[in-house]
Amino acid sequence: MGLVARRRTPNPSDSGARGEAPRWYLLIHQLPPEPLYLRAKIRQRLAKVGAVALKNAVYVLPRLEDCLEDFEWIAQEAIAGGGEAHVCEAGFPDTSTDAALIDRFRRERDADYAELAASIRQWSRKAKRRSGTNPPEEDLPSRLARSRRRFDEISRIDFFRAKGRQKVERLLEGLERSVESEKRHGPPRRPRLPDISNRTWVTRKGIKVDRIASAWLVRRFVDGRARFRFIDPKREKARAGEITFDMVGGDFTHEGERCTFETLRERLKIADPALLPIAEIVHEIDLRDEKFGRPESRGIERVLAGIIHASPDDEERLDRGFALFDELHESFRRRKTHSKKEAKK
Repeated sequence: MGLVARRRTPNPSDSGARGEAPRWYLLIHQLPPEPLYLRAKIRQRLAKVGAVALKNAVYVLPRLEDCLEDFEWIAQEAIAGGGEAHVCEAGFPDTSTDAALIDRFRRERDADYAELAASIRQWSRKAKRRSGTNPPEEDLPSRLARSRRRFDEISRIDFFRAKGRQKVERLLEGLERSVESEKRHGPPRRPRLPDISNRTWVTRKGIKVDRIASAWLVRRFVDGRARFRFIDPKREKARAGEITFDMVGGDFTHEGERCTFETLRERLKIADPALLPIAEIVHEIDLRDEKFGRPESRGIERVLAGIIHASPDDEERLDRGFALFDELHESFRRRKTHSKKEAKK
């Protein structure tokens, strides 16, 4: 049972029509100095359910059944961590306090909507350059799915209909129209590659997760003699006979909701079962959509971030990245082999 459930949005005018003040739930807690992570954990939980702070240790939510359940779960976590927590109903005799609280809830959600709107606008501007030299970081359907999920998260805790909601809805509708337009025009043309052995593979400089993983896949499963070259697409083009990947108009790149690693695995029909979890991890790190819920993704992302920061040279990033993906592949290969042996017993 999660902390956040879909909830009916209360109408602040309902109570006024009955001549009653709005009612609230309060969570009052006191946390021990240790463990240190407990305070951060409780703050994150409170932010996720949309609670507003009255004081440092007193938080408020509207008097809704789901809100009560959220507070009770958080109270249990606080108590389990060695603290104290109490959940109670509350009403304020001064109606101006209710109005001020409702305004705070709206302002906090408006800030969330504004952040999401800025993100959609920024990415939409990048998407308009799809025919340019620099590809957007994600394709339209993936970005739409991520934005929709974030919008749902905010709207579930938008108890008092913040004004920013309508603006984001319009932006999402525009993004949806762009996705539909892209679908009507069909997927990008797939170039014919009759021979991909002993070739040079070209991609953008400053390689990160998808390009590192894709190069590893090529070298380990497609062509052990493959060479790699890194270019600035603004100043240089691929040469005749070279294969381009993870670039706008590339031979292998993002297709639909797939990252380049997934595209390579799919189109080249690489059947190794240990590559499936790796593809899911690369997808989640590259597209940041948590599509598969892989528990390893954040850890691998942290290791790759260390490689990237410590190695400004792309060739060095490949060497270290290859070692990482070799070991990751071996771990999944052994796990599947062990599972098969266990199944035969």
